[in-house]
Parts: sequence; C-alpha cells; structure tokens
Amino acid sequence: MSLLNTFPWDSLDREIRTTTTSDIIVDILQKTCLHPICLKNPPYLKYRRRFLTELLKRHEMFAAEPLDVLYEALGEVMCAQEEDMCYKTYLLPTGDAVSLAENVALISEGTTGLVTWEAALYLSEWALENTYIFKNKTVLELGSGIGLTGIVVCRSSSLTKYIFSDCHQTVLQRLKDNITNCLTNCDSNSASVCVEELDWENVSDEQLQRIQASTIIAAVSYVIYFHSVIKRLLSRLLNCKVQEEHPDVYIASTVRNPQTYDCFKKELEMAGLRHVVIKDSVPQVFPYNRASTIEMIKIYA
Repeated sequence: MSLLNTFPWDSLDREIRTTTTSDIIVDILQKTCLHPICLKNPPYLKYRRRFLTELLKRHEMFAAEPLDVLYEALGEVMCAQEEDMCYKTYLLPTGDAVSLAENVALISEGTTGLVTWEAALYLSEWALENTYIFKNKTVLELGSGIGLTGIVVCRSSSLTKYIFSDCHQTVLQRLKDNITNCLTNCDSNSASVCVEELDWENVSDEQLQRIQASTIIAAVSYVIYFHSVIKRLLSRLLNCKVQEEHPDVYIASTVRNPQTYDCFKKELEMAGLRHVVIKDSVPQVFPYNRASTIEMIKIYA
C-alpha cells in the first residue's frame, strides 16, 4: 500500500470545487511539505516529489493562475540529490510527533535494522494500549533497531528505566541519534534511558544480571533467522530474577510462514518456556500495511 494513496485526494477535489483553489493548496503545503517538522526532518525525497506533483495536477486542473509557492517547493525537491537516509514522522494519539532517521533501502550495511518494520509498529501500538504494563518498570527491549517502540513507550508510559539494545554498530549510532532527537528535553519522558550493545549469541551472564529488567519486549520480523538464538536468550533472561520475580516477556512476531512460526513456539516449549497468545484487539495508529499476520505472545518460565 503506497502511503500516497492514504491521502484524502477525493475530499480535496470536492473542497477545491467549492473553495478558492490557491488557498486550499497553500494550506495543505503548510501542513505537509512546508510544515516545520517536515522542514527540520525531511521525508523520503521521492515521496515528496510524487506528493507535490500530484498536488500540482490538482492545482492546474482547477485553478487559472500559477501558484509560486507550489512551483518553488516542487522545484526544490526536483533539484535535490537522492540520499540513503530520510526521516519518517509518526504521529502519536496525543498529537506528538516522533521523527526518526531511517534508511531508504530495506537492507543496507549488512543489516535490516536501519528501517522500522511492521512488527515494531504493531508493538508500539500495543504498548500505547497497555501503558499500565510498563508503569514503574525497568524495561529491556531486544533488537531496538532505530528506536520507534522504545521512544513511543518512553513518551507514553510512566516507567522507571528503558534500556534500548542492539548489536550492529551503525544501528547503535543511529539509535542513539534518534533517542537524542526524540527524547532529549521531552516533557513526556521522565524515565532513565540508556543504550546497551547486546549480542544475542554472545551476551554474558554478567551483562544480563546487571541489566535487571523487570519487563522485556521485542519485535521480530523474521523469526526463521532468530528462533533458536532468541529461545536461548529468553531462557537466560527469564532466569535473571528481579526481587525474586521472573521478568515479564512480550514478543511481537510477523508470521510470514506459519510452519516456521509454529516451530519457534515448539522450541520455546522444548526449552521449558510457556507462552500465551495475546488476542486483545490493537487499534491501528500508524499508516502501514497490516496484511501480514502479527502475533503478540507473553512468555513465562
């Protein structure tokens, strides 16, 4: 699903027919490409070109006079150089914006961790619906990527501490930059925040004990690559008691292959880890394609 198709073009066309076209176009520009958030954190260049081109078609179809501000905006993006990175801005239900630096390519520098995947979007939406789970907790996120889920949790929940983690050096640096951009001087975040370099296969028991997480979350987009590794890691984490209690573990997984996913859950059982599927409805907050099945499970020791 192209995000451009989610724009209410039909509604715009009806409004243009009954109102001064140039006023409507200028208003849309000020709310989109010329909005302060967009100017500070510019979205994908090709998307801006397509959006402004579509807007120009509407203007030329219904208006008699050229609109300088529209031509200038389109001319600027047409002359701009393509870049490997862009910003994506996610609007929270409160109206707050989370702008993340993301790579354009799905895979770059040998990792998929420089973009936000559907499982992370779903986990973020689930967290918005279940803020009580994080209240006064120390939360560890496995495979934070560029940080959407953790930033959303920090800006919506009254937690004590949030520990972002990943292992790829470029991802870790991008993660730190996004945290600085989205959480520094943010009134809605009072939690302590840190970033851990955490290699799922080589993490030491000492590091896991030091983290002392009471709640653990993760979004997994490709279970087939990680199910054996994450099973072993979760077993170790669930043995790290905090005040004599096992941590709560919540995993959001994109089910691309049901057989592979079932294999993952069987491996959890073979490792002595029980799980329950969380079937509560999760309202969609962010614009993305939910065609793929995404399942939330809670894992117990």
